[in-house]
Amino acid sequence: MMQDEIAEVVDRKVEEARPLVERIAQEVWELSELSHEETRSAQLLMDSLEESGFTITSRGTAGVPTAFVAEWGSGGPVLGFLPEYDALPGLGNEAVPRREPRKDGTTSGHGCGHNLLGAGLVGAAVAVREVMAERGMPGTLRVYGCAAEETQGAKVYMAREGLFSDLDAALHWHPMSYASTFNLRLAAMNQVAVEFFGRTAHAGMEPWNGRSALDAAELFAHGINLMREHVEPTARIHYVYQNAGEAPNIVPDYARIWLIVRDLDRERVERSTRWIEQIAEGAALATQTSSHVEVPFGMYDLLPNDPLARRMQAHLERVGVPEWTAEEQRFARECQENFEVEISGMATKVLPLSGEDFIGASTDVGDVSWNTPTMGCTMPTWPEGISAHTWPVVACGGTSIGIKGAMHAARVLAGTGVEILTDGELREAARADFEGRTQKDPYTPLPVSGAGGSGEEMEPVAGAKQSASNTGRGESS
Repeated sequence: MMQDEIAEVVDRKVEEARPLVERIAQEVWELSELSHEETRSAQLLMDSLEESGFTITSRGTAGVPTAFVAEWGSGGPVLGFLPEYDALPGLGNEAVPRREPRKDGTTSGHGCGHNLLGAGLVGAAVAVREVMAERGMPGTLRVYGCAAEETQGAKVYMAREGLFSDLDAALHWHPMSYASTFNLRLAAMNQVAVEFFGRTAHAGMEPWNGRSALDAAELFAHGINLMREHVEPTARIHYVYQNAGEAPNIVPDYARIWLIVRDLDRERVERSTRWIEQIAEGAALATQTSSHVEVPFGMYDLLPNDPLARRMQAHLERVGVPEWTAEEQRFARECQENFEVEISGMATKVLPLSGEDFIGASTDVGDVSWNTPTMGCTMPTWPEGISAHTWPVVACGGTSIGIKGAMHAARVLAGTGVEILTDGELREAARADFEGRTQKDPYTPLPVSGAGGSGEEMEPVAGAKQSASNTGRGESS
């Protein structure tokens, strides 16, 4: 653990970065730009980093237009920071403790707190830079502008190009309802697009001349729901209909379902994906239609790192959770009341270090963790008992509650970062842990489609036209 004197310096540098953190958090909250559309948000982060002494070394990184890389320093050790800044559709909310659309008409919102996530990581990177400059510490800081985490995360495309392979470690954090070290296993994931093609006909006059793509899609969805009985408890399969016909008096000749498949590791995800392909083929055969299955995007599971987790836990316990004012606790309790969960307010304690528990969520940080030792933390920025991707998360992210969480996370990240840069034994232990987890089954980039790595503009993942190309992973039948 670092000496108290160095810890005080780190905390002071983070506090000096407060105006920067507050400005990024508030402006990105107001912008609430969706994945692949975060043009102004990304520019704000780049401008802030340049003003703080960093150099933007890459724009449109790995073919993702709203991704970037910023650097400061030279030589080793090399430490990476992973800010995100995309919002979610349909979650726009005023910064009030009730469901209330934004007055400016913005319908998207930071339902995962990425405005705070990006602000906190930039603040941590700037603080570490100041400590390094003041003390003449060697090393390189690299900030990756990680666009589009909510859909087709830029980290996956960056990992395909080897942009994390020279790091000694990478740091991240996530807003949450509690404070903990990210010593977790998160799920691997595939996004699967399933299309069915039939033949139109007048649904009343001569339906026998039609072949319904919607019938195929419904039969396919039934097959998925039967499949769910026979998958392991770690599996998650969820879907939406993206196209199911235009009018009920026309037999639909096209239907499209979008699925997300998650599980403990890549092998299990691939096994479930092959099963899904078989269900699609069977549904097409049963309805005399044809099917097309594509896997345009996938991610690795998140690997923990025991030495980094223990060190970050020490910093988390040193920093603690924010001291909430009575007004902030009232705001939190009112959110809970209106969301109809137990009324307990904001978290007030740090959770103990977990034992590498598995949870069913996914993140493109997983691909980073298969390329370099990686660790993060969570910090409360919304009330207890409330899930991510909801309006209270958006509301709290636009208030002092969110800012306090981002600042405390920045202190934890900056403290851990300085230790990684100055403690060779910690770096060696983290690398040994990483190699022990990845040696048997090293990282193999997934055959993702889209523009990542191509330099071309990416099409939003939700667009129905996105399945037009076959990446070789999915097959037509």
